[in-house]
Amino acid sequence: MSFASFLQPRIAIAALAALSLSGCFGSPDVMKGGGGKGASANTPKRPQLTGAPSFNSPEAQQCAVDLKQAGVKFTPLPNEDHGGGCSSIDSVKLLDIGTPVSGLGAMTCPLARNFAAWAQYAVKPAAQKYFGQKVVKIETFGTYSCRNIYGGRSGRLSQHAYSNAIDVSGFVLADGRRIMLDGGWKGDKASQDFLRALHKSACRRFGTVLSPDYNAAHYNHFHMDMSGNGYCR
Repeated sequence: MSFASFLQPRIAIAALAALSLSGCFGSPDVMKGGGGKGASANTPKRPQLTGAPSFNSPEAQQCAVDLKQAGVKFTPLPNEDHGGGCSSIDSVKLLDIGTPVSGLGAMTCPLARNFAAWAQYAVKPAAQKYFGQKVVKIETFGTYSCRNIYGGRSGRLSQHAYSNAIDVSGFVLADGRRIMLDGGWKGDKASQDFLRALHKSACRRFGTVLSPDYNAAHYNHFHMDMSGNGYCR
């Protein structure tokens, strides 16, 4: 069985899929914070164990096996209730996916599995095709953040509040060049082609993918999560 097929999602995350599409804050400083209306900004609460052991279901256990067989190094994290409706269930901390990645926190195992596959089978070959060199780092605005969907108008939590989303902001090439969504999405031809190839590939691997074309809040990153059913903008 190929690595690519191995890393295709084996399960639908029913509870998360029922949630509406996640949005992201556009400012990197805010993106890295854990605030937002899904959590108290004045009285931070210590995460509490949910009482359920992590990776107890057959689906979660299989996901962990998939990561190990793919050569991905990771640490399983305990199930936690962060308060305000936010949680980290069957999540992992990625340690090594073959390419350094900044800003990674808790990620649901299926999200981690698909992100590792995307980095291996989309990012690496695309960099060789469009720039003739390796990607030495993937830059992100992070994963878990207890907050609402962008703007807070809906009052619904973002997929980031469930450790089920990642925001990718750019890529560092071997020669030191940084191909960022901010500028690169409408930049030179090679940068545009590279980023659009990665967007197209992401749309085949994640439930929801939002690019700078989606709205102004996403001008500087790809939002990718495991909710939805192939929503790609």
